[in-house]
Amino acid sequence: MTDEQRLAARFAELSGDLLGESDVGTTFDSVVTRAVEMVPGCTHATITLRKRRGTAETVAATDEMVERLDGVQYDFGEGPCLDAAFDRGNVVVDDTAAGTRWPRWSAEACVQGVGSLMAIRLHAGDETLGALNLFAETPGTFSGESGDVALIYAAHATEAMSKARLVAGLRAALESRHIIGIAQGVLAARYDISYERAFEVLHRYSNDHNLKLRDVAETVASERGLPPGRSPDVTA
Repeated sequence: MTDEQRLAARFAELSGDLLGESDVGTTFDSVVTRAVEMVPGCTHATITLRKRRGTAETVAATDEMVERLDGVQYDFGEGPCLDAAFDRGNVVVDDTAAGTRWPRWSAEACVQGVGSLMAIRLHAGDETLGALNLFAETPGTFSGESGDVALIYAAHATEAMSKARLVAGLRAALESRHIIGIAQGVLAARYDISYERAFEVLHRYSNDHNLKLRDVAETVASERGLPPGRSPDVTA
């Protein structure tokens, strides 16, 4: 078996392992752990996810040191991981000691013993999820074969993360549907109205009070009715 065939076999096994994880958090943790195993020279890894209003968050890290380095970027509002996470493409820092593009982050990275970094944009179709950030102690680690392997690894990681988020979304939708059904039953029984009318009441209450429909449903289910003094006319 050639080196290329061995690498392909390892990635096939890896893909099955990542896709087999049970939830989003476990998948993210596995992605950073396996990155260190799969990418030559990589000693640490983190995942930066995009949040609303242009913010970012580290959702998985192999250790506290690189999680703090991500935090430095978030505090300064600049850095290689942020560039990759916000659609500016993949970023390779060959030597943090020579870095002039993000001097404050580079200085802190050097203090922490990081010699080079590769931040890879994670995207599913046109949607950018964030960035996979790979750290190495030696300068120039990701300029050759390691960089190529990292790109292949990131593709498998993105697929696993997208699947995990999809499953989590479906579970949340099913749970919401279940609790809304319970709330409809509570209102139908209490106010002697149809299930369709009960849903309209829940929806109107949600809009009037700027609350999520699921939150309203949970309140109705737990309190066995709409909160007193704030209830709409269920017969209207």
